[in-house]
Amino acid sequence: MTTLEHIDNLEVAKQALLLLEKENERLHQRIRELAKENAALRGEDGKKQLEIELATLQERLAQMQRRLYGASSEKQPGPGKAGKEDKEDKTADNKPRRGHGRRPQLALKREEKRHELDPGERTCGVCGNEDMKEWRNQFEESEEITVVERRFVLVTHKRQKYRCRCNSNVVTAPGPLKLRPKGRYSLEFAVEVVVDKYADNLPLDRQVRRMRREGLEVTSAVLWDYLSAMLPHLLPSYEAIGDYQFGRPYLHVDETPWRLLAGRPSKRWWLWGAASAKAVYFWLHPGRSVEAALDFLAGYRGKLIVDGYQVYQSLARNSRARLWLVNCWTHARRKFLEASKNDPRVCQPILSWIQKLYRLERHVSDPATMTGKDRRRALKKRWKLRQRYARPLIKAIRTWALRQSALPGSASSKAITYLLKHWHGLTRFLDDPSLPLDNNFIERELRTPVIGRKNHYGSRSVRGTEVAAVFYTLIGTARLAGEEPKAYLLRALRAAIEQPGTVTLPRGLRS
Repeated sequence: MTTLEHIDNLEVAKQALLLLEKENERLHQRIRELAKENAALRGEDGKKQLEIELATLQERLAQMQRRLYGASSEKQPGPGKAGKEDKEDKTADNKPRRGHGRRPQLALKREEKRHELDPGERTCGVCGNEDMKEWRNQFEESEEITVVERRFVLVTHKRQKYRCRCNSNVVTAPGPLKLRPKGRYSLEFAVEVVVDKYADNLPLDRQVRRMRREGLEVTSAVLWDYLSAMLPHLLPSYEAIGDYQFGRPYLHVDETPWRLLAGRPSKRWWLWGAASAKAVYFWLHPGRSVEAALDFLAGYRGKLIVDGYQVYQSLARNSRARLWLVNCWTHARRKFLEASKNDPRVCQPILSWIQKLYRLERHVSDPATMTGKDRRRALKKRWKLRQRYARPLIKAIRTWALRQSALPGSASSKAITYLLKHWHGLTRFLDDPSLPLDNNFIERELRTPVIGRKNHYGSRSVRGTEVAAVFYTLIGTARLAGEEPKAYLLRALRAAIEQPGTVTLPRGLRS
């Protein structure tokens, strides 16, 4: 059977969509007929159940249609005629886009290239003079960004030997640091491979093909050997970042699937992530249970900004953990946004209130990115805004939610239930101005590993999971702390080889 994704002819696709629309209409008609038959058989007592079943079936059909025809987006539809106030707020708050103009490119090395006319071309087009002179210090200037091809160079290191005239002692000059004894590839080469794989999501096989085009013959097994050899040197720094993280007053925590490809069938592991303003820490584990979460958090005491996953609720009640949950408003909003596609009248008020909460937050820069007096001022301003404006909004949302009577099992009912179930965690931000409204920070940090997982499907061994967790942590933390990942990894690797066990943190993490 041919599926929609395999159709590449426009006319055939149009015919397929017409057939699908007719089939959907037929199914809707059949639902109505069945509802009437069931009502006749069950009598008046079955009407309420029939309404629920009919609403559920129609909701499922609408969801299937959106999957077929609709674009994936969390953007709320624009306001209609009745939404004049929202439209005015949107105009006032949104800043104009800057477009795609030229950027200053301050990090690029600058070179000058002078262009001159050949002697035979220096003829005046007016008087015919064949010897036009240079106009000193006068040029027509323009900028051009070009690329200098990456080159692999085979360097022969000659370590000079020295001998004493007594012929009793010979000394040899030291050579470059080696990742592996008698290894042929430099530290810079190994770091390049790591950043390509774990920062730019380029699998080793693709790197091999690209290197071959650039003149270097190498295998993916060799590249992996060098990645693996870096692990023991950088493990102390990885563990130090974990210690730093679990000393923060609050953490963004989330998890995502990860495939362990060793054996058949492959196994599903989980990549756990904990993020703060300047660091991110990743950990791979076979489980997603309460015990796995306890192992990951390693005795952490503080506030966890999380989604609605039940394990976190159980974790907060566990006697071994002293944790306070802060739930995410983005996750609550997503449920109402999904429900609004079938029931926009019911969901529009709460979506508008949540939107106002986020607009309010934009009036203050994030205190997590500040230090000293600037941070204290931002926290004070955020506290006042939340007490004056956010608290009444929260009260209105709760009053609205308690008054609703959506059909059981519908998307609206599930969204309201989720909201009230996690109410305490959703409102904790009112009492602590340092807390953000949502858990989007860790979701952004998980994007790089998720794209990497799609590109190279996971890890081929348990050792591979350890390597992935370490390098995603080191590279992500370097980026958040403001240090270029290649420079940081090379600095940490050199220090660890020269003095085993050395811990090297990104420079911004120590401030």
